[in-house]
Order: sequence, then structure tokens, then C-alpha cells
Amino acid sequence: MIRSQVLICGGTGCTSSGSGALVEEFTSQIDAKGLTEEIKVVKTGCFGLCALGPVVIVYPDGTFYSKVKKEDVEEIVSEHLLKGRVVERLAYTDVGYEVDEEQLKNISLNDTTFYKAQKRVALRNCGVINPESIDEYIAMDGYAALGKVLTEMTPEDVIKVVKDSGLRGRGGGGFPTGMKWEFTSKNQADQKYVVCNADEGDPGAFMDRSVLEGDPHCIIEAMAICGYATGATEGYIYVRAEYPIAVARLKKAIADAREYGLLGKNIFDSGFDFDLHVRLGAGAFVCGEETALMTSIEGNRGEPRPRPPYPAVKGLFGKPTTENNVETFANIPQIIFKGAEFFNSMGTERSKGTKVFALGGKIKNTGLVEIPMGTTLRDIIEVIGGGVPNGKKFKAAQTGGPSGGCIPASLMDTEIDYDNLTAIGCMMGSGGLIVMDEDNCMVDIAKFFLNFTVDESCGKCSPCRIGTRRMLEMLDKITEGKATLEDLDELEKLAYYIKENSLCGLGQTAPNPVLATLRFFKDEYIAHVVDKKCPAGVCKALLSYKIDPDKCKGCTLCARKCPVGAISGSVKEPHVIDTSKCIKCGVCMDNCKFGAISKG
Repeated sequence: MIRSQVLICGGTGCTSSGSGALVEEFTSQIDAKGLTEEIKVVKTGCFGLCALGPVVIVYPDGTFYSKVKKEDVEEIVSEHLLKGRVVERLAYTDVGYEVDEEQLKNISLNDTTFYKAQKRVALRNCGVINPESIDEYIAMDGYAALGKVLTEMTPEDVIKVVKDSGLRGRGGGGFPTGMKWEFTSKNQADQKYVVCNADEGDPGAFMDRSVLEGDPHCIIEAMAICGYATGATEGYIYVRAEYPIAVARLKKAIADAREYGLLGKNIFDSGFDFDLHVRLGAGAFVCGEETALMTSIEGNRGEPRPRPPYPAVKGLFGKPTTENNVETFANIPQIIFKGAEFFNSMGTERSKGTKVFALGGKIKNTGLVEIPMGTTLRDIIEVIGGGVPNGKKFKAAQTGGPSGGCIPASLMDTEIDYDNLTAIGCMMGSGGLIVMDEDNCMVDIAKFFLNFTVDESCGKCSPCRIGTRRMLEMLDKITEGKATLEDLDELEKLAYYIKENSLCGLGQTAPNPVLATLRFFKDEYIAHVVDKKCPAGVCKALLSYKIDPDKCKGCTLCARKCPVGAISGSVKEPHVIDTSKCIKCGVCMDNCKFGAISKG
């Protein structure tokens, strides 16, 4: 009889930190101590708190072990699993609020402030079940929603529930999901398709990957439900080839669903046929745009198509098609199973439900979070994220990656939803949330995202192909101290032109990082242009290093470490930097033990 389960994160983050070896070692140690019949080892999807991986959780008590190494396994098995004593040195104790020592010994992941403020719907099974077991998914009410749809509801009923839930597309655009399904359902054709967009290309985003790795069956179930509602009998999941774990688990889940009769012909003896195929993307950012994605599935170069006609009329292979991203589909089974009220009771008036964010950058608790719409940025950063580390001040958060904009510290109390972000010149995007502190240069941040967009432009339309490159050249001039105030005006004018004239949504949103930083951090742009200084000390061309003679002890370490011999001085005498030789690498500052070297 199983009395305990050891859940080990098998997501990409923890896998790269060695969680696969932990699975093998736990299995070996448990077997060696004769506990095989009592203890079950389960490899799950992402738990969310990626900063502390590899993560191991022991149930039923829920003890949360973080940063576990292979050499720690024997102690956990001997002490915790055999003797019932928590290994305190490995147990997570930074819960975010005061508890006494006795309580601390029994802290579970759900007791931490990281989880208390979250509401998991799309991520409900991630870190809970073995994603490679269809039986575990079924045990968590998996495929119950599909059964309900096929035996109790008409396609019109399904669409009404999705519309009543208020679910909007989680891929960035925020279009009402039920309305999109309804458009496809009303178009008559001999063949219709359902497409899942798993081409997650934003820097710092890993929401969709984690759902596919941790709960692939929920996407299969949702796509089948969508197929029934819209009249489609075939679906395609377009996933990045850079996600090997997600691809492998997805393919196994599809094979298992076919074996169980949950895909294929006559599902649930209802007369409904539906099957799925996986297509791998080659990493082109533009294929995140729905028409470019469909063009790629068809075997052509991934380029967007003019709209109209929209995919609901003429999509994949010229047939009516419904396209949603992974997170959007991940909500569907719960909406159908629990009802529209379950979902629309969360969130704000026009943004219902929850949103998954990949929290990264200058933040303590890097990882995956799912919060009700309307949660403030302050709560995400300070409560769930644990704040900015090293005593630094929060400066801004970039939402939506290259297609989004930044939220400055002055707007930390903004409630996160589609309309509030749009109102301040940002956008939700797919859910990447990059945190920046006082050491980040916002001009450099805009340049980083625009450089990405220039590199990823498909080149089909000239506003994006040429315009973004001209914008990048202007940003280069600014960060090199060669720009004028007139260049700032031209930069803003060009940004608006590109937004209004680009062919697809990616080109239309490419200027957003520049426009947002110009709006909230114009003083930094002016400092670069007028004062020829980078306030954050990031832009190399505008930097100069100097040694404070009152603080310098003449230890000679900086001179010995300088790779170009730009520092001179005698032992126990103040040193000086020859700025004509200095390459601004910062090695001297990194090695000075007396804080005598500064940059500005």
C-alpha cells in the first residue's frame, strides 16, 4: 500500500538542474531500503517556483524541499521517508510571513506567500500529476468535460458557455474566445480545423511550454471540445522544436488518448470524429502570428497573410479554422466542467478569470505564477515575487515582451488586466513579465527588444522590414551619444508610422517598447542625447571609469587585472585610469575591494 509520494519536478528548468538524476537516485535508494511498495516516485510538470529548483515535494504532508542535489537523496529517504523526520536543512523556510519553529517544520508549498495569492486554473495539474499518465489525468476529472459536451450539450450550448465565461484569448490579443469559435461554427465547409498556437517566442516566456510539459491532456481535451463546437474534425498543435520535453509528452499523450478512444472515430459513441497532429516550428518569432503559423503548417515559409479574410472564413489549407494559444485552451475543460460562473466570478469586469505569467529578471522568486485578473503589479512583484533582490529599487516591468511595453514604479498599483494595460500604453501579451531594477537602462532595454524584432522580422512588409531597422539605428545613435533631440522626435514619429502600416500584429506592436520607454522614461533618453550620459551606467560608449584618490589604497590589484594596461600607479599610492586606453570592461571596478572605482 502506498503511504507516501515523492513528487519531483520534471519541467525544463529543474531538468536542466539535474532533476532526472534525482528520480533515478530516489528510486534506487527507496528500493535499497525496501520501501518500493510504500513509496511512489512521480516525475511531474513545473511547480512554478523555478528559482529554487530542483524541487521535491513529499506527500501527504506536503514538505517542500528546494535545490535538492543527488547527494541529498539518501538523507531524505533515510530520515523523512523511513523515520518520518523532516530534513530541515533542505526544507523551504522563506514563507514570507512570521511562523514559529514548530510550524516551520510543517510548511508546505501551498503555505508560502508565493502560492497563497495565486489561483490555479490553467496550471491546476502542473506539479500535481504525472503528465505522462493518462490515468492520473482522468483521476483529476480529465476528459469529463469532453464527455459532458458530447453526451449532454449541443455545439451551440458549448459556445454559449465559453462566451458566458468571459474568456479572452491569452496569446496577446485578448479577443473573446467564444466569439471566435462562433464565427468558425457559422461558416459551412466540407472540412474545418482547430489549431493550437504553442509557438512561444517572447524572450523570457515559458508559460505554454510548462502547460504542455505538465498537463498535455488538457490541451487535447480542449481542442476536441473546440472541434465539436465549431464543426472541425481535425486539429494541429504547432509547437517550437526547442521544446523537446513538451513535444515528447504531447506525442505520448496523443497516442494514449487515441488508445483510450478519446481521439479518433466516434468518440464516446457520439458519432463525433476528431484527431490531432503535431507540427514543429523552426523558431521563427513571426510564426506566433496566426496566419503565419498556418502558412508554416501548410509547408510554406512562415509569413503573415492580409486579413480579411480571417481564419474563421479562410484559414488552414483555405478552410475555416479556429486558432487559440495553449493557455486559452487550458482553461476550457474547467469552464465546461465547472460552468461559466466558476470562471467569470474571478477577474475584473472585462477581463475574467486568471492569467499565467512567467516572472523573470530582477526578482527573487523567478518562476511561473497564475493570478486572478485585477491583481496589482505590486502584489505580483512584492508578495508573490518576493521583491527585487540585493536591496535594489524596482524600476519597471516589461509585459508582453517585444510586443509589449513597460510599467514604471509609479504605476505599481495598476490592476493587471487587458484594458488597464492598454490604457497606459502597454499590453498583456502572452504573459512574459520581466522585472527591472535601478541598474537597468531603459533606452538599452528598448534597444534589446527592437534588436530582437529586427532579427525576427519576416521581411514581407516594408514598414516592419525597413522601419524597425531604421528605429534600431536611431537607438544605436542615442546609446552612443551621437543623437540629437530632433532624432528623438523622428524616432517617435517613425514608431507610430510602423504601428499604423505594418501587415501583421507583430509588426504593428514592434514599436511598443520604444513608445512606452519614451513615455515613462523620456528623461533617460534626454540624458543620453543632451548630457551624453547613461544614468544607469549601462551604455558603454557613454561610460567613464575613475578612481577616487581618497579611497584608493594603492593595492595595485586593479592595475594587475586590467586587460589593456590602462591603470597606473605606485604601491600604496592612488592609481589613475588612462581613459584613452580604457575599454570600459569594468574588471577594475569588480576587483576593487575598497569601493574606490566608480563609473558615470
